[in-house]
Amino acid sequence: MKIQVQRDLCISAASCVAVAPGVFQLDTEGKVYVVDPKGADEATILEAARSCPVQCITITDDAGKQLYPEAAK
Repeated sequence: MKIQVQRDLCISAASCVAVAPGVFQLDTEGKVYVVDPKGADEATILEAARSCPVQCITITDDAGKQLYPEAAK
């Protein structure tokens, strides 16, 4: 699983940190970053990404398929 964060979109809501603090943290600028991509199970990481009000977190599986946000069909 790969986790990407678009820091320029982050508004410091920290909902991802609340859901998965072992994976996400805020830096001194109040922007989210990944501390440990294996710091929670897949379901928790997806829940954390979904909790972001501006969808600045993208999750892809090991094969490169985008899991969140869901790719347009």
